Formats: sequence, C-alpha cells, structure tokens
Amino acid sequence: MVVTLYNAIAQGYNQTRQPDPRIVDRLLELLDLPQGNTIADIGAGTGNYSNAIADRGYEVIAIEPSGAMQQQAPSHQSVTWIQAAAESIPLADNTVDGAIVMLALHHFHNIAAGIAQINRIVAAGKIVIFAFEQNKIPDFWLTDYFPYFIQDTLKTFPSTVEISQQINQITQKKVRVIPFFLPPNLSDNFAAAGWQKPEIYLDDSVRNGISTFSKMPQNVLKTGINKLAKDLSNGAWLNKYGYLKQQPNYDAGYRILIIE
Repeated sequence: MVVTLYNAIAQGYNQTRQPDPRIVDRLLELLDLPQGNTIADIGAGTGNYSNAIADRGYEVIAIEPSGAMQQQAPSHQSVTWIQAAAESIPLADNTVDGAIVMLALHHFHNIAAGIAQINRIVAAGKIVIFAFEQNKIPDFWLTDYFPYFIQDTLKTFPSTVEISQQINQITQKKVRVIPFFLPPNLSDNFAAAGWQKPEIYLDDSVRNGISTFSKMPQNVLKTGINKLAKDLSNGAWLNKYGYLKQQPNYDAGYRILIIE
C-alpha cells in the first residue's frame, strides 16, 4: 500500500518537497557526527535530505522501497541507493555511524521490525527520527476544511509517547523527544507547512506531495478546497486565523526523537 502510494505521487514530488536547511541543520546537530561519517536515510523518498546531508560532507546510504521515488532522485557522488523497506535492510550489522528517518516512520509496514533493523545497522551513533505527534492534529486549522486529516493521522501516525516506549524496549537505549516549531517559510511543503500560508493548499502540486491529500476521497477533497477558497476570498479565514500571521513559528506537532 505504501509503496503503491509513493509510486503514484513520485512524479513532481521534488517540486514541492525540497529539504529545509533548518531541518537539515537540526538533524546533523543532533546526530553530532564528524564529516566523512556514513549516515543512513531510511525512507529516503526522492533523496532530498540524503543529498542535502551529503552536501554537508557526509557519506549517505539512502534506503527507499519505492522505485518510482528513487528514479526522481538527483544523483550525488556521496549518496548510495538501496531499494529496500525499513523492515529488511540488506546491510551488515554496525554498517553506518548514524541514521535519520525523515517523516517516514508512519509509513513503515511494521514499526517494531523497522526500528530493530535500523538499530542493528547503526554502530555507536544516534538514530534521529523526525515525526509527528498525532494528538496535535485536531488543533491545526486545516482540519476545519479537511477533517479527513484527523482520521488519517490518528490511524497512520503513532503516538510519540507510545513509540518512544516501544523503541526503548526494542533497543534498550534512551529516547529523547523534542519539539520542532515550524517557521513560516519552509521549503519542504509537508502537511502543516502552510500554517501561515493557507493559499498553498489550493495548489495541486503542493497537495500532490502530501500523502494524506493523495488518499483523500475526491468528494471530500473538492468540498474542502471550495470551502477554503471561499474563506480566503471573503476574509473568513483571516478573521478566524489571522493571528497566526503575527507568530514567528508554530507548534504543529512535529517532534524529533533521538535514540542514543
């Protein structure tokens, strides 16, 4: 199901899902590895974060089950691709110095098996997971227009508290959870990137790069688009949510899990 979904949305994915340098900075800061070390990117998609990390002086092994996503990846001399799922990584134990999972944990077929595999291939370094706290989704204004986001998020994303406990049991390692507040000008247009720019959700290319929109029934999608377009036109959105325009950042529920 997940591979089929990402094969379908691979075309044009790079257009709206560019790596945000502030996220790259945070991932590397938390990994705390010298340049030249090898980092695995699990669920690498089209390799945007793989290439951004490689640009900072690291060797990267990009692991992605969708062949269509991999075909969209720009080549990079320091990025090696492996087409595989997180649950069956064809690498020897202790192969890499650290690993990242960038908004991909919720797409693992079996999270416990995936975590066990990632822990197996990482030597003494850290695993850094950029994820989403499901309990925050009802607070996001986008659900007023697309309530499907609530049911899909609660079904798809694991609770960060529960997953932290599960990771601790599997790896016997400490897990820290820290929030990542979103700036208003993200270059990676994932689901909540438009918290201050509601008009981006009227753009087909932006929606096509967000998995929940791709799964949404067409009648539900059309209703939400029409309602949002109307509220942007008549000022209703601004009256209700205009205060967000004054905020420097926003806690949409994105969380970073550090396994060390």
